[in-house]
Amino acid sequence: MSVAPGWYVDPADPETRRYWDGEGWIGAPIPVDATPPDGPPPPEPEPAPEPTSPVSTSAPPAADLPSGGTPSATWPQGPPTGQLGGGAPPGWPGGQGSTGAPPAWPTGDTPQGPPPGWPYPTWPGRPPAPRPHGMPLASFGARLAARLIDFGVVFLLNALVNGWFVWRYLQELSAPLDEFWRRVQDQDRTTEPLPAAGDQAGALVVTILLIATSLWLAYEVPSMAARGQTFGKRLLRVRAVPIEADRPLGFGRALRRWNTLGLPTLLWYCCGLGLLLQLIDALSPLFDHPLRQALHDKRAQTVVVQLPRTPDDRANPPGEIS
Repeated sequence: MSVAPGWYVDPADPETRRYWDGEGWIGAPIPVDATPPDGPPPPEPEPAPEPTSPVSTSAPPAADLPSGGTPSATWPQGPPTGQLGGGAPPGWPGGQGSTGAPPAWPTGDTPQGPPPGWPYPTWPGRPPAPRPHGMPLASFGARLAARLIDFGVVFLLNALVNGWFVWRYLQELSAPLDEFWRRVQDQDRTTEPLPAAGDQAGALVVTILLIATSLWLAYEVPSMAARGQTFGKRLLRVRAVPIEADRPLGFGRALRRWNTLGLPTLLWYCCGLGLLLQLIDALSPLFDHPLRQALHDKRAQTVVVQLPRTPDDRANPPGEIS
């Protein structure tokens, strides 16, 4: 690709402009907001020749370069090895399609980046998966299994605490349910509306949802605040940690995290709207990259990691009795 000569923003320093003569950068840079001259900059005076050393004129080996020094070479330099999953990009020496020499990028007086319009080289392949605080991210399957275990525990708590209110609610619905079942059995196609539910049906629904939400909050928030784990997460060896540090969540962050997923329970009364919101939240880690955060994770700035196995776990695998 040929770039016409002219003044362009320096890719290596966007605060300056330099003159591109069609083959390389020439002259000193000027501020980016300054009006460039009509033509190329005046030639810079040649520096005075330095006295040569009578010992040797050959370049020192790379190992003898001073600390912080860079070898004299034109852009682009060869990619460092052992980074970003290893391997050289196509076109670099050793990479796919390599011809044994770096690509013929235009060079100038001072190699400070590609000319205007030229792309910077990129690394091939997917970057490695993030490891927050040195731990791998928990898989969606492990998170789902832990959540189902927690739902089972909350359901048992509701059966104990909320059972009487659910029984009373079913009694309030007995009249319309019995009539509906009679019409199904008799194949009655009448268009008359079903009998109304009892007067206390609406109040009982609100009471049941408030108790269910409170039980879920009491079960999850304190344990998440202290350890980042519920009973289900401990069984699956996953833990929620803040993004910035491996430390307990604290009550405020644990409450924010639960609010996004737990509070929509109160909207189940509104044609299942709350259940739909919770389903979207539960599936959101499948579409988030690279940290696989659910919506409630983003609200609290947390990630869910897989804990390493302890020496005791390795000595006693699941299913074996020591």
